[in-house]
Amino acid sequence: MARTADKTDIPRRLCEAGYALFNQLGYNATGIQQITDKAGVPKGSFYNHFESKDAFAAQIIRNYGVWVDKAWDTAMQGAPAEPVAAMRQLFASFIQHHENTGLQGCLVGNFAAEVAESSDACRAVLCGVMLSWRERLAELIGQAQSQKQIRDDLPALTLSGFFWDAWEGAVLRMKVEHSTQPLKDVVDLMLDKFFRP
Repeated sequence: MARTADKTDIPRRLCEAGYALFNQLGYNATGIQQITDKAGVPKGSFYNHFESKDAFAAQIIRNYGVWVDKAWDTAMQGAPAEPVAAMRQLFASFIQHHENTGLQGCLVGNFAAEVAESSDACRAVLCGVMLSWRERLAELIGQAQSQKQIRDDLPALTLSGFFWDAWEGAVLRMKVEHSTQPLKDVVDLMLDKFFRP
């Protein structure tokens, strides 16, 4: 198996392999041997970098959170100044990502359904990642509330949580129906109906 002097190479390869396998097979159906085989590293290398499968999965979730943050920043480049239009652009980019990647779903949502009750390490990281997304969206909602474009009888963070809960449910429907229409419907219903002042 290939070896490298770069100390970050093996953990990076393991994380890339783990992400791909967790997306394809899920957490419980993915073994350490499968991860190391896909990464092209000896099985013992895994435990040199990660103390357990749970700790490894928690790192994959952190990495995914960072990736979503970067995708969010990219989507917001050149976004309209008007916050509701900016939200539309943001979620249109997320929908496009799902279409481009074969409707695999959201790793955070998948992990929440599969391991939140069995892994304290993963649950803690999931909570942090999901809270950061709610807070980022709440900033846009707050801007829209100040411009009287979104109802202000509920706090921005409450509306953001409701939006994300509906979005993650729509992601599950997307996987079942093999269509991004549920995602489009959530965005339209939230921004055109439920969030209207």
